[in-house]
Amino acid sequence: MKRFYLLFILFPLLPILGNAQHYGNSLGLRLGNNDLGRTVGLTFQQRITKRGTLEGILQSDFSTNTTAHLLYEFHRPLLSKRLNYYYGAGISFGNEESFIKDKTRKEIIQTYGNRTMGTDFILGLELTLLKTVIAFDYKPNINIVGREEFFRGQAGVSVRMVLLDRKTQKKRQRQRRRANNQKDQVPIDQKLKSIFEKK
Repeated sequence: MKRFYLLFILFPLLPILGNAQHYGNSLGLRLGNNDLGRTVGLTFQQRITKRGTLEGILQSDFSTNTTAHLLYEFHRPLLSKRLNYYYGAGISFGNEESFIKDKTRKEIIQTYGNRTMGTDFILGLELTLLKTVIAFDYKPNINIVGREEFFRGQAGVSVRMVLLDRKTQKKRQRQRRRANNQKDQVPIDQKLKSIFEKK
């Protein structure tokens, strides 16, 4: 019901949000939560295609779990260009605790400091408003090595500040293309002459 009220409040703002600027990259904090506890982390997102971003997350519970994640995400508009859902996958590394069930003694043995590697998936919803990106996501992790549990899921909330808006990013890309084209248009004899010129 709370989600319905949130959408009801945001609905009149959608025309404004639709005209808001795109972001090229953003940096901020991510709070994660799962059965084992809460984590605090840094998140950086870089747009690399029209609808694709790379997101790096470094998070820790400042006790027994510290992980780094790199995800490729596809973004799709939902009602507005500034309200998106996204999904993706990636890889993770870290030091984590693990729980091993000893069935003969009916005990759970906890170990920590395990070097882990896994595959991440992500599904989320994000809103960009006033150079701020607010995102809610669910990020399941499948263990490859280093941990007894095969699957762990984590819900997260991220708040990121836009460092470079999409308009500025496109402008810089056009300038680089122009500069490269001008280099390519220099006649060959001038290129050869510049090689042998004394400096």
